[in-house]
Amino acid sequence: MGTPARRVPFLKGHGTENDFVIIPDHDGRLDLTAADVARLCDRRAGVGADGVLRVVRAAVHPEAAGRAEGAEWFMDYRNADGGVAEMCGNGLRVFARYLRHAGLVDAAEVTVVTRAGQRRARFDARDPERGPVTVTMGTARLPDGAAPSVTVAVGARDWPAHHVDMGNPHAVAFVDDLAHAGGLREAPLVRPASAYPHGTNVEFVVDRGERHVALRVHERGSGETRSCGTGACAVMVAAARRDGRDPVVDGRPVAYTVDVPGGRLEIEEGVDGTVSMTGPAVIVAEGTLAPGLLAGED
Repeated sequence: MGTPARRVPFLKGHGTENDFVIIPDHDGRLDLTAADVARLCDRRAGVGADGVLRVVRAAVHPEAAGRAEGAEWFMDYRNADGGVAEMCGNGLRVFARYLRHAGLVDAAEVTVVTRAGQRRARFDARDPERGPVTVTMGTARLPDGAAPSVTVAVGARDWPAHHVDMGNPHAVAFVDDLAHAGGLREAPLVRPASAYPHGTNVEFVVDRGERHVALRVHERGSGETRSCGTGACAVMVAAARRDGRDPVVDGRPVAYTVDVPGGRLEIEEGVDGTVSMTGPAVIVAEGTLAPGLLAGED
């Protein structure tokens, strides 16, 4: 517990309107509890966000042990309900933007440690301070033939779903109309439950044109959000496979435009299977939290 007078700095940022509270905790002094995160993300009683990005040096965070390999920064990402998450693609772009904004990196690229492994962020050469950020998202993992068939249901409608793991799980359903996803206040029903023992993100997808899709998403632990970076990548991979494209097999990269309620993302899958995502990353505010707001202050 910290003294009541301590003031904790924070920033607010978003990537295609997927918004985050950024907590600089470079030396790992904060014990950020699930209740702390939920308070920060509360849109009426807190700062308000889809999640929290805690910025910690990899050398001082136990979860970064064995993963850093020279990378300096660890992205400790939490969902709005306080739950720990493996990865967040929009959050990764915003995390990289913070590092640049704070003067902690000045190179064209930075490598960030996440719970899903190392990820690289590249700043726009023409406008590194405000331009789009491209992040590597790793390779998609698809189920083998022994995996159970998955369906997603909303009300009386249900659809077959494509399982894509981008470091966190996704169930991707292609639908005729995004309105069929309903209000998305509650998590859609996914069957069988055993396919996702720890829950999953669910994406509903429609076609907009040649290699151009749009989605709505229910994020595990956060509800419907304006965007989901890993979800957009999962959707791109699912759409490519549906359309008979596999860069590893074909020897040609493939790119899709993915519209989300908060904007537009460009997703590419390379011939080695690595998925990259390009989109905006914006810092909108910074300040200090009220003393004592975080129960985990030291």
